[in-house]
Amino acid sequence: MEVSVPNFAVYFGALPDPRRDNGQLRHELIDILAIALCAMLSGAESFVAMEEYGQSKQAWLCDRLGLHLPHGIPSHDTFARLFARLNPQAFEACFAAWTQALHTLTQGQVIALDGKSVRRSFDTATGQGALHLVSAWASQNRLVLGQLVLGQEAVAEKSNEMTAVPALLKRLEIAGCVVTTDALNTQKNIAAEIVEQGGDYVLALKGNHGLLYDDVREFFHWMSQRPGGLAAGCDQSDHSRDWGHGRFEARRCFCLAVTATDWPQATAQWPELKSLVCIESGRRLTTADPEVAPCAQTTTSWERRFYLSSLECDAPRLQAAVRAHWGIENSLHWVLDVSFDEDGSRIRKDHAAHNMATLRRLALNLLRKDTQHKRGLKTRRHRAGWDDDYLLRILCHN
Repeated sequence: MEVSVPNFAVYFGALPDPRRDNGQLRHELIDILAIALCAMLSGAESFVAMEEYGQSKQAWLCDRLGLHLPHGIPSHDTFARLFARLNPQAFEACFAAWTQALHTLTQGQVIALDGKSVRRSFDTATGQGALHLVSAWASQNRLVLGQLVLGQEAVAEKSNEMTAVPALLKRLEIAGCVVTTDALNTQKNIAAEIVEQGGDYVLALKGNHGLLYDDVREFFHWMSQRPGGLAAGCDQSDHSRDWGHGRFEARRCFCLAVTATDWPQATAQWPELKSLVCIESGRRLTTADPEVAPCAQTTTSWERRFYLSSLECDAPRLQAAVRAHWGIENSLHWVLDVSFDEDGSRIRKDHAAHNMATLRRLALNLLRKDTQHKRGLKTRRHRAGWDDDYLLRILCHN
């Protein structure tokens, strides 16, 4: 019995076909893309693997997904040519539309912006550098979202992130959300774009803004030397600690309300700047929970990090936003490398690297929406390859 999966055709059916329109095309565009997505969900990471997957699942693809394959499964060369020529912006727009249907942004959700290189997508022979993508990550939904709402912008070098992020922000709907970035993207125009769209920001402050960084660092240091320390000198503070995997971590957040009287230059240059944040984090490697069985410490390290924010002083909320930012590293970049072997991919011709990166993020989003299977994403990909009913559930948004 055929089970229709209308969402894919709805969102990708209007995608322009870059192949020659000579009336002799052997395979429909939507069929090739559907096979590629199913193969990616099932563990395929190359065009050859996509062909092998299609050949092993041809009967299921026709019977259950209703694909029309009068000329059989496309060859790996057909997959390669299509992904090399496919317009990456148009493909991302379709990705954005489908992903938007998977999520609902909630008020106050943290949206983290950060870049990642597809390390082996460079081509020395043609002088092509590695593809670098700036992605937006919705922390609560744990999804990479599409370019029209949240998305990704390709840049030539990592140093060009600060020019790509404003272009990305113009495509985001961030009203009521909190946008976080690393220090590279702590720029006045980025803060202005966030505020203009009705969002708030928490931006890491480091030496690339030397004068302001020195002033903030010295001010918090001065307060820490006074009686009562930072907790007494700041407007609010919050403390948290965790122990696990032989490591004890403590975090202290101190925030200070910013006024035009006390910080005239900062408030004049940074739109809606309302608070300065200091995060103290310490790590101690131990062999047991220090609250249960104190033991000799092996190593201890402490550091202070500083942030600018348009949020009012609310230490628990600010500390939560700072911690949520690291989700883009742990739950997106690390997963793409470990579960999808993105850094190992040597696909590089024309637009192929960019389009395959989008396909990986689409597959990741669909796998993330499975709330019934509690295993890791790599195991879920194996399960999708072994269990056709499970794969169908993933495609139908669970």
